[in-house]
Amino acid sequence: MADSYDREIVREETSSGDPVRPAPAVSATTSRRSVYREGSNNSRATQAVWWIVGFIDVLIAIRFVLKLFGANPAPFVRFMYDVTWPLVAPFHGIFNTTQEGRSILEPESLVAIAIYALIGWGLVSLIRLMTRPRSTTTVVD
Repeated sequence: MADSYDREIVREETSSGDPVRPAPAVSATTSRRSVYREGSNNSRATQAVWWIVGFIDVLIAIRFVLKLFGANPAPFVRFMYDVTWPLVAPFHGIFNTTQEGRSILEPESLVAIAIYALIGWGLVSLIRLMTRPRSTTTVVD
């Protein structure tokens, strides 16, 4: 399926002489063609950024749910904690962690999800800014 950003817009303008003055013996025709290239590589880059951010956020969300429900330290649970710890560690200590029995409410996981989503949004905005469509104008006399 073609991306809506992956297309070219071509605009052609043709003007011949000035209608107010009488036309000279040789008529001058000016043609202008503008090509606006939209999309190309920026859609792939933005898709890659959103995929990575989504993957990271899902991993952290799984960590949050496992801690919230007090999951037993099975190999999968330990693996998830080990993989996601470096992603959550920068936000550790922002809030107090509440523990009720084995259930742990870990707000730094929620903060990490929000911050990584904001970083992804910033990267996508930067990619779109750096690769925004440029117009090329050719004037033919």
